[in-house]
This record gives sequence, C-alpha cells and structure tokens, in this order.
Amino acid sequence: MEILEKILNSSARVKIMRLFLLNKDKSFKNKDIAKRSRVSSDIVRRELKLLSSVGFIKKYNMDWRFNSTFKYSKEFEGLLISSDTINKDKISNNLKKTGKIKLLLISGLFIKNSDSRVDMLIVGDKIKRNKVEEEIRKIEAEIGKELSYAIFDSKEFSYRLNMYDKLVRDILDFPHEIILQNKEINLAKVTRQS
Repeated sequence: MEILEKILNSSARVKIMRLFLLNKDKSFKNKDIAKRSRVSSDIVRRELKLLSSVGFIKKYNMDWRFNSTFKYSKEFEGLLISSDTINKDKISNNLKKTGKIKLLLISGLFIKNSDSRVDMLIVGDKIKRNKVEEEIRKIEAEIGKELSYAIFDSKEFSYRLNMYDKLVRDILDFPHEIILQNKEINLAKVTRQS
C-alpha cells in the first residue's frame, strides 16, 4: 500500500478509490465515505472534489457513485485491487494482539474468489471480539470493502472440524491461504481424510 500512496500522493485517495471500485453498484454520502474509509470529513470533501473533476465518480442527488464510463477504470482496478497490495504480515500482527490466535486464514476478497463464504477465518483462545472487530474495521477501511469473517475458539473449531460442519468444510475445501497456523491446529490430517 505504501507504494500506491506514494504514486497517488495520498493514502486517503487510495482508500476512497478502493471503496468505489469495490462497490461499483452502490452510492455513498460524504459521511459514509468518511466512516468507511476512516478519513476526516474535510479530506473526504477535498478528495471527492478531485475524483469528481477527473470523472472517476459522479454525484447523483446527494450521493456519490463510481462513474462506470471512467476511461481508466480497468487500469485503476488492476492497480488498486491487486491482492499483493494487502500486507498480510500487518494483518496477522495486528490480529495477534486480540488474543491467542492459533489459525488465521484468508479467502474470498483477499484471493479474488467471490464464491467464498468468508473472507477471513480466525481461530484462537481468549480472543477479545471487540478488538477483532476494531481490527477488521481498519482492514475494511484499507481495502474499501466490508469483510465477512468467522471467529471460533479452539475447542469449538476442533469440534466443528471433526463433525464436518458445513461452514468450516466450505472454508477449508475451497481456495484459501493460511497466514498463521499454530502447531496445535492440524488441518492436513482432516483435509486428507475428507
């Protein structure tokens, strides 16, 4: 993300552009853009004015919407929504602060698979859910899209895994990437059995 911020000269602009690119069919009010991108109202107003002047977004009534006829939409989409712009180590390190994380798995939006049931699976003990939600909101602000995620404590996850729970099986049987895995969580044995 740092490279994009330097190229585009603004981390706020990157966040706002991602928000519109990942939500092309939605309209947003200024306050919604500020809240979802975690950018101050003044900066949002300035960035929206700039993005509107180049035709990236259009105003409909009181809401802003991505301009589907924007000349460079494919190029910006490729640049801003590329999965390698998301710092997985930073996500992992920030989520480790929320409890004893034993498994952190990403899917969906992170690996460009729209068929995934969740974007992130978090398994651990003594997890402070409010802290996890706070970290998730920060990630959402960075990437510009609301995430779907599941949180389990270790015992519940092991039980669901051994009972072939549909949600857990759907997550593990389809494309995903493991960012963090504690030796206590052995997915290989269960994956081979199924």
